[in-house]
Amino acid sequence: MKSIKELYRIGTGPSSSHTMGPRFASEIFLSKHADCVRFEVTLYGSLAATGRGHMTDKAIMDVLGGDGREVDIVWKPSVFLPYHPNGMCFKAFDAAGKEVDQWTVFSVGGGALEMDDGRTESTPDAYDMSSMTDIVNWCYKNGRTLWEYVELSESEDIWDYMRDVWRAMREAVERGLQAEGVLPGPLRLQRKAAVYNIKASGYTASLHSRGLVFSYALAVSEENASGGVIVTAPTCGSCGVVPGILYHLWKSRGFSEMRMLRALATAGIVGNVAKHTASISGAEAGCQAEVGVACAMAAAAACQLFGGSPAQVEYAAEMGLEHHLGMTCDPVCGMVQIPCIERNAYAAARAMDCNIYSTFSDGRHLVSFDRVLSVMMQTGRDIPSIYRETSEGGLAKFYERMN
Repeated sequence: MKSIKELYRIGTGPSSSHTMGPRFASEIFLSKHADCVRFEVTLYGSLAATGRGHMTDKAIMDVLGGDGREVDIVWKPSVFLPYHPNGMCFKAFDAAGKEVDQWTVFSVGGGALEMDDGRTESTPDAYDMSSMTDIVNWCYKNGRTLWEYVELSESEDIWDYMRDVWRAMREAVERGLQAEGVLPGPLRLQRKAAVYNIKASGYTASLHSRGLVFSYALAVSEENASGGVIVTAPTCGSCGVVPGILYHLWKSRGFSEMRMLRALATAGIVGNVAKHTASISGAEAGCQAEVGVACAMAAAAACQLFGGSPAQVEYAAEMGLEHHLGMTCDPVCGMVQIPCIERNAYAAARAMDCNIYSTFSDGRHLVSFDRVLSVMMQTGRDIPSIYRETSEGGLAKFYERMN
């Protein structure tokens, strides 16, 4: 598995697969052909179907369109390349109009890129295990925790990077709590984080806590929807779940910074296993792969903070994902707003419940996190493409009929 630095990416929303990925791909292609005067980019499948709502074209144009270069974007929403639904083909042309190069690449979720042979534009592997069962067994055999496995596998600067991630998450929550008004786009969706945060103070302790979690997750998700700076955890569309939980526990329990970083590392290894053995792409496997994995990560982080054993942490993560199995990805108008923002808030609250449930147990359970990942991928393949980030079915289709 790769470094969790490639899972936690600090950048602008609204979509890791549809905005960050195409932007990174454009930067790579431009670096190889800076002397070319024209580019053509063909978007396939889900990238083409919901690219305008996700500002895919703007991300590409911002990179390739500088210095007077011409950029043509071709949309092919009904063409799905075999390797992944989020395919892109870049072509570069010189001043004489001759094609000098072309490159097909896939945005596979979380801002990551892959070629159709599985190669990535990324760093070498950092981890020698990619099964959660194997990692948990290693922890017990060596008397270690999940975050220690991260520490031993990563480079020396991992905690500096985690510190940057934690800072970016906190700042996204705090900006989102201060912002009010309407989110960009045709839905005219009002921001809710600030109001939820204020209303939470009027409730008794348990409901107050739940309301704060809602408000923090909403704050980050609304920042993402408005193109603000967030952290993929594991994606932009699910970026509110992990910081929603961690910010609440940090504010309410007074955990030290190092404890928070260790919780982030624990969440990171859970997300990394999902990314490398299954998927974190809504276009490939539905929203179960985005919000479901985010819920698993947040549940694991909370369990780590409250002293859960490796088995209890794995159990919390398993429940977080298991109870999102089958969730479709059907963004209204192709935007990361409805139902995405509410799903982040609700998944954050569910992650808290998964933590509580697992800590009441001894960590033993019949269905492993690895098994749920396998089921998630099979379920994702069985879900028709209209429910996998194409906005052709589900809530997106219903809204289209209503308007």
